[in-house]
Amino acid sequence: MEFGIFVQGYVGKRAETDPEAEHKALMEETEYVIQADRSGFKYAWASEHHFLEEYSHLSANDVYLGYLAHATDRIHLGSGIFNPLAPVNHPVKVAEKVAMLDHLSGGRFEFGSGRGAGSHEILGFMPGITDMNHTKELWEETIAEFPKMWLQDEYVGFQGKHWSLPPRKVLPKPYGKSHPAMWYAAGSPSSYAMAGRKGLGVLGFSVQKVSDMEWVVESYKTAIKEAEAIGDFVNDNVMVTSTAICAETHDKAVEIAVGGGLNYLQSLLFRYHDTFPRPEGIPEWPELLPEYSAEIIELLIQEELMICGDPSEVLAQCKRWEQAGADQLSFGLPIGISYEDTMNSIKLIGEHVIPEIDTDPVHRTTRFRHAAGA
Repeated sequence: MEFGIFVQGYVGKRAETDPEAEHKALMEETEYVIQADRSGFKYAWASEHHFLEEYSHLSANDVYLGYLAHATDRIHLGSGIFNPLAPVNHPVKVAEKVAMLDHLSGGRFEFGSGRGAGSHEILGFMPGITDMNHTKELWEETIAEFPKMWLQDEYVGFQGKHWSLPPRKVLPKPYGKSHPAMWYAAGSPSSYAMAGRKGLGVLGFSVQKVSDMEWVVESYKTAIKEAEAIGDFVNDNVMVTSTAICAETHDKAVEIAVGGGLNYLQSLLFRYHDTFPRPEGIPEWPELLPEYSAEIIELLIQEELMICGDPSEVLAQCKRWEQAGADQLSFGLPIGISYEDTMNSIKLIGEHVIPEIDTDPVHRTTRFRHAAGA
């Protein structure tokens, strides 16, 4: 199992007392990715969200990833996601951005796509549309066109229901042979099998705990065995996310988690991600989940809903995800935790956890891509 980090420009309540909270959140998260690169993490994913106050202020993630391409050396940089729906981003411009970032990163770019977080975000670009199911049609129409734009000398063009383009040379082409690995952000269990059938990796942002993982990964792995890949190669990959806090002792990690405002982060998540399955007990916004006590944090750890503890405990918790079939585990690091504690978590995981699980120096997606371009 490989490791990643997930950033999204989470500001939270800090803006109530700090006029520079937004700026600090964005700048600190660049430092987290740079440290993750130094600490042996293989992937960094940056979200694209719009209008999601406090939850995510990282809207121009192509700009952000361009900076990180220069600031890092080895870590793969992924769009988690680029939204390819024509009313949000013209598909040709998405293809151009992916190829450009592939050049700037020296072939380290990962193309994650999806349909957006929920109605507040996506329907803002679609006046008159009230049903989020409409976005599925737009994504399905578009996703298979990207490899053609990258690999055909002159793209044959497209005439669809929602967008069109006459024959044109889409430039630049990706760096080297083939194209970046393609991923889909799955917001529901049925999406895993769909992505598998298309040969796409899955960005499992909606998986909450290990027991949720075991059956959805089975459906994905079954589907991908008979994939009709829309790209140049099958990206047999399931990434999942989990909150992670690592400290020198268990008690210190729990203390950090209690002060991290995790209840507010979770409340915001379900405020905006209205396409995600809503677990029992999650209140409707603006009602908030209660603040997390040490007892609640211990329960979350026991229920495998978060990774938290000293390095040996975090190692054991990560191995559970590996046993459940995850190909990649990416950590969300809540902004409510101090800069120092977050950097310490990254360093401790890099020193004590990653070397015990990920012993392959080559990225999984690099192997797939090189095999296709050989």
